[in-house]
Amino acid sequence: MKIYKSSSLTSRIVKCLTVMVCAMFGAQAFADITLSAHDFSAAAWNSTGEMCVTCHTPHNAGGAATGPLWNHTFSGELAYSVYTSPNGTLDAVAGQPSGASKLCLSCHDGTVALESFGGNGAVTTTLMGAVNPLADVGTNLSDDHPISISYAADTSLAGVGTAVTVGDLVTKTGTIGSELVPGGTVECSSCHDVHNTYTFAGTPLLRLDPAGSTLCLTCHAK
Repeated sequence: MKIYKSSSLTSRIVKCLTVMVCAMFGAQAFADITLSAHDFSAAAWNSTGEMCVTCHTPHNAGGAATGPLWNHTFSGELAYSVYTSPNGTLDAVAGQPSGASKLCLSCHDGTVALESFGGNGAVTTTLMGAVNPLADVGTNLSDDHPISISYAADTSLAGVGTAVTVGDLVTKTGTIGSELVPGGTVECSSCHDVHNTYTFAGTPLLRLDPAGSTLCLTCHAK
């Protein structure tokens, strides 16, 4: 016995599969640096029109110790004002920014031009404050969450082995130690995902959900 497939049924099946595939790729597309706050390919100050080169370069980078194939000029600031607890409740002392935080501050402390990359260290035209004042944290970090500070030194925090899932549409599961403080210190990257891979929609590249204070309570076990 032959079974003849209805052309209309086949059409509906194809449409359903198309919608499913688009939905899958749409979710993945969101979790991407493209069109995120760090996609500078269309920025007026980026004459290259490229996205990655403002931070990274495959050749002639600053060296392994400075960051992953780092291509942007570092800030010359040597003495940031760092956070101190007014009540003496910190079990550790926030040091001068280091590691991933130093990379972030090469743009976000507002002292280095955004177009100062690829060896163009003398360029001083476009500072962060002129492009996005809200993203200019300045050199006074005393009113910001402490960074470059030991996580394990504060025994009131959740243990580094505590399970955590970062991201929204695209997720990654691990521990606080592996996902939020891989170097043992709290850095900008503990809360923010510069590549917008494991972030929450509608947030400033946050790795954890700010709703219900989940972002805070993941580490601060209250």
